[in-house]
Amino acid sequence: MTIREILNTTNHRPWKIPTDTWKFYQEWNNAIFLHWQVELSELKKFVPKELEIDLFDEKPWISVVAFTMEKIRPKNLPSFPPISNFDEINIRTYVKSNNKTGVYFLSIEGGKSLSCKVAKEISELPYRFSKIKRSENQYESNNSKFNDKLNIQFTVGKEITKKSELDKWLTERYALFQDTEKSINEFEIHHLEWSFNEIELKNLELNYTRFDKLIKNEPKKIQYSKGVKVISWGKNKKEKTSYNNS
Repeated sequence: MTIREILNTTNHRPWKIPTDTWKFYQEWNNAIFLHWQVELSELKKFVPKELEIDLFDEKPWISVVAFTMEKIRPKNLPSFPPISNFDEINIRTYVKSNNKTGVYFLSIEGGKSLSCKVAKEISELPYRFSKIKRSENQYESNNSKFNDKLNIQFTVGKEITKKSELDKWLTERYALFQDTEKSINEFEIHHLEWSFNEIELKNLELNYTRFDKLIKNEPKKIQYSKGVKVISWGKNKKEKTSYNNS
């Protein structure tokens, strides 16, 4: 499907697509989603007070998403695979701001050092480099500086034809909010609805010490997707002093 066709497919969105010119194209491919229901009091320690934590059935969630970023590029330039293609792991939660529902990253890791530097410089997102290896049925990462480790062994099954409301709530997010020292940056994105396949975990080893009180036991929900093609817009900076949330 062409970019124009993606931009013209909008019935699934909770609000209208931005009217200004988009800035970047990217693909989020072969994505593994691990989801946990967490305690609100603990999650609040990691989310800036300017953002409201979004709830599903009165409970907050966080997710570990491991995927391969491909073909990321500015609108009028081709992709450059040595920088444009890399494996990525993010740990995210779900927030609201300005009447929009989106995601907030607790952690972002990329498998190429240069890609992390470029992405961090352009977006101000908190990218950091980790050694990441993936194969058809395994996704493995290690960050010696933070002592973060992830090892997922899995098999992918048949396509899921009917998604639950929770499936959609966890994935159909068309905004990203991230804090800097003085501002909250908002990014608008657009893509078609995620499609999912069944996934079976053969082994899961996960160690992120600073999130030990959030990520407990086995994930409550898991998903696998072949991926989506994503269009994104530039960041919209809003000074923290303009927020009224306490």
